[in-house]
Amino acid sequence: MNAPNPDSKQLDLNTGFLRLWTQHEQALRALVRSCVPRTAEVDEVMQAVGVVAWQKYTTLNDPEKFGAWVAMIARYEVLMARRRAARDRLVLDEDIIAKLAEEGAEEMPLRHRQLDALDGCVAKLPEERRKLALAAYSPGASMKDLATQTGRTEGSLYQLIARIRMELSACMEKALREELQA
Repeated sequence: MNAPNPDSKQLDLNTGFLRLWTQHEQALRALVRSCVPRTAEVDEVMQAVGVVAWQKYTTLNDPEKFGAWVAMIARYEVLMARRRAARDRLVLDEDIIAKLAEEGAEEMPLRHRQLDALDGCVAKLPEERRKLALAAYSPGASMKDLATQTGRTEGSLYQLIARIRMELSACMEKALREELQA
């Protein structure tokens, strides 16, 4: 027997939430990481933020404010994690966490513009350089293995990757400048 299909309104809510979550997750994770000392705790806080945001998504009146809204949820979840780890000597003061969360929420639109610029600049790279850059920064990548695959020495590969990074940086700066002038 097939399970009943969710109604279209619920499907639209799900899709809307997932689209916004995916759009903001990277910047949100960076915000949480700046407030939480251990990677395992970052994952726990992000999971808690996702659950709370999912549960309360219907209370969000303006999807344009999702970034700031979910950053506020993250702030509270970081504070709760801090209270749970109160005996740890690496815990940040609540005022510092509040300030980091506030700054993180303010910087989220800039981070999205930077990521969009980076995507555009990576797409402009010649195919061979684009594939090399993506391979070098893929999870679990080894420069030694990549050097062997490309027939280069590790040293020359590091230099080439450094030049590609500089090209991408200059391209991004130009794209962001042009965006501000437009």
